[in-house]
Amino acid sequence: MSRTENRLLLEMFIEQVTRPEYTVRFRWEPGSIAFWDNRATIHHAPNDIDHLPFPRIMYRVMLAGDIPVGVDGRRSESIVGSPLHVAQCYADPAD
Repeated sequence: MSRTENRLLLEMFIEQVTRPEYTVRFRWEPGSIAFWDNRATIHHAPNDIDHLPFPRIMYRVMLAGDIPVGVDGRRSESIVGSPLHVAQCYADPAD
């Protein structure tokens, strides 16, 4: 497919998956926790949260587990970097 066809197809996919009926807007409150699986979702952080009266603190966590498999049955491959192997990590409740 040509670059133009590729761009149009990608635009069509993005237009479809960002329709309101396929999106979730999380309402942040003190003590809220949200998580999602980037293998199956598109995450877009909102830029209209500056008015919140509390800080929004983010931590990135990558879970070890099965390698995702596409609809064609092929296993995903890492494009950049190598797997990070960590035994177990626990947060200190005093933090």
